[in-house]
Amino acid sequence: MDIDAAWLEPTWFIDSDSDEVEAYASVAAGDATETTEVAVRLFNAVRDGLRYDPYSMDRSRAAFKASSVAGTDSGWCVPKSVLLTAAARNRGIPARLGFADVRNHLSSEKLLESMGTDLFIWHGYSELLLGDRWFKLSSAFNIELCDRFGVKALDFDGTEDALMHPFDQSGNRHMEYTNQRGSFDDLPYDEIFADFAAVYPEWRSDGEGAIAADDDSFT
Repeated sequence: MDIDAAWLEPTWFIDSDSDEVEAYASVAAGDATETTEVAVRLFNAVRDGLRYDPYSMDRSRAAFKASSVAGTDSGWCVPKSVLLTAAARNRGIPARLGFADVRNHLSSEKLLESMGTDLFIWHGYSELLLGDRWFKLSSAFNIELCDRFGVKALDFDGTEDALMHPFDQSGNRHMEYTNQRGSFDDLPYDEIFADFAAVYPEWRSDGEGAIAADDDSFT
């Protein structure tokens, strides 16, 4: 497969050449040198190193730069995917962002009331090119959160995608992918938040563009 230079180059959001991303990727990869092992370590670091928190969302552009995300201890699917994509590029692994709309069949009543729907648009994940295959990796939910709510944690060993499970550990329907939005070399920030405003009109904005959903349950 021909490698597109855009899959390795830094962008404004995916600033893989920044000191912050370099430091993050170096610690996360550790002493691994084999490409797949590096990818696995980066995935695990982002998945569990940043606690999943979708309920306080900073809408500022700067908050979505990988260098900014690297200095946080929590986040939601989009910034976590930006960080993983940037860390991969920093380590020489071709990477890009992927997005899909997902329906969460385990949404709480409070979240349903707040959002007005159980449809999560622009769910973000990373796509890493290992060998001649693209792998789709969702690093959103940390293991502790999954254990708390009986949801299967997503694992990646370099052989299969790591996408949201359709069922939880009790066999209840969980995530359903309803629409693939495609792959992007950089974060489509304006498009994402324009669609959020149209689909989630009941979400309130707090101060500096922060969006809160007022819920303490799983997604």
